[in-house]
Amino acid sequence: MKTAAIVLAALGLAIAGAAVASDHLTDVDYLKANRCRGLAEGLGVGDTATLDSVIKTEGRSRVETIYTRGQEELARGKRDASKTDLKERVSAELNGPCMAFLGGAKATASMAKDVSTH
Repeated sequence: MKTAAIVLAALGLAIAGAAVASDHLTDVDYLKANRCRGLAEGLGVGDTATLDSVIKTEGRSRVETIYTRGQEELARGKRDASKTDLKERVSAELNGPCMAFLGGAKATASMAKDVSTH
């Protein structure tokens, strides 16, 4: 079970890394970034400046429906992070796929490269 979670986290990190390294996020990645922001806030992660910047910049080019859904994902992330029975899963998500959004483009590119070589 733990092996599957590690593989899924690595795959998610590689996918998210490729998205962040490109010029613009897809709508799906924009929604994931919002969820990650909610998780980070809910778990008390201190430095989210890179993620905040990505969400702010990318939010400007979104249609209203996607922007609104992003706000819902942010709220859902906060809510999930506050549930004690989900803490382990939420922490794994934040430390896995969300690191691509929290680490910035340069860190993302190197993380995605590391994941693809292993």
